[in-house]
Amino acid sequence: MTAPLPHERWKPRFYTVFGGQALSLIGSALTQFVLIWWITQQTGSASALSVAGIMALLPQALLGPLGGTLADRYSRRVIMILTDAVSAACMLVLIALFATGRVQLWHIYTMMFVRSSMQAFQSPAAQASTAMLVPGSWLPRAAGLNQSLQGIMTVAAAPLGALALSVLPLQGALLIDVFTALLGIVPLFFWRIPQGRLEVQQSVWQDFREGLSLVTGSPALTRLYLLIAAVVLVIMPTFTLTPLLVKQHFGLGVNSVALMEGLSGVGMIAGGLLAAVIRWRSRIAAVLIAFAVSCGTVALTALAPPHLFWLAVVWWVVSGVTFSLGSAPQTALLQSIVPNHLQGRALSLLGTLTGLAGPVGLALAAPLGERIGTQGIFAWGGFLAAAVCLLGFASPALMRIETPGAVPEGTGRRDRVH
Repeated sequence: MTAPLPHERWKPRFYTVFGGQALSLIGSALTQFVLIWWITQQTGSASALSVAGIMALLPQALLGPLGGTLADRYSRRVIMILTDAVSAACMLVLIALFATGRVQLWHIYTMMFVRSSMQAFQSPAAQASTAMLVPGSWLPRAAGLNQSLQGIMTVAAAPLGALALSVLPLQGALLIDVFTALLGIVPLFFWRIPQGRLEVQQSVWQDFREGLSLVTGSPALTRLYLLIAAVVLVIMPTFTLTPLLVKQHFGLGVNSVALMEGLSGVGMIAGGLLAAVIRWRSRIAAVLIAFAVSCGTVALTALAPPHLFWLAVVWWVVSGVTFSLGSAPQTALLQSIVPNHLQGRALSLLGTLTGLAGPVGLALAAPLGERIGTQGIFAWGGFLAAAVCLLGFASPALMRIETPGAVPEGTGRRDRVH
């Protein structure tokens, strides 16, 4: 049993939990925008922004396997509550530092490190819970809604972040994240989340090895994971350095960054809604093509002339639309072919690979930025990542990932849903 039965009135529970988590994620995205812009203003350094990106990614990569294992072993609902609470407490400490004028750059790095650590436990718990909150036939729609949420986060975070900075002290803007975190936690106290658990318990290390064996034992999953990690390694620096591109190449400020990110979020929402209704003949082909177009338009964004900022915005929006069109079928694909009792571990392993690839890419981007400039990182990175996506069509194993037997069933032990 991998999903709630239709007669269980699953929709109120799904939308309540989903809505709370959506508000929490929007608050976190707003906070991230505010802090990244503060670092941009204070330092104007690609290296400083790269370090911030590493602090926000590396802990999640290192702790991801443990987080996925615990998400499959213990209550996912409790894990989500505790991790959101710790993140909110961390933000309160940072707010106090800003209010007293004692904040330093390393304080922000530390906060990003702790929040990323919590995300390593929260993300696999939330993702694995989705398959248990909706019927199996609804998984593609749920994935599309999640991609629309990513777009809403982008739409809301940048403009609201800029608005908050214009009417509130910085610590006031950061306080929004604390309130939205509470809104994400409260519904979890009132709704039970079904969860598959193994009848026979084993050690955490054995649980982890079982999830690792699932991925390494499937050539299709292995190739998919490595391809996504390679794309993230190349393209990740562009997302962190976007404010610097706007400031240096186009000579514009925070409102232009907010406009660019906001309209890109509109594109992500549109792409997510399209993904929720499209029935793909081949989801893996849709993933590869959409991601290739998304990466290519990232490069075109930086190649727009300095006086044609509107053209850069157009390309950035197209990148957002196609990213959602690729990410939604990728999520639905994994949720449909990976047994639910292994999803926390399987999804966290993907998060670990991408989480490690991101900091490596940012570490390489710091010295490269001094040589080829921020514009060069966008152009070369975008086109190279697009080429990596298209190479996926040359892998027979990857193209057969949706066929029965492409992914093993794990240990063969059955779940019980409670």
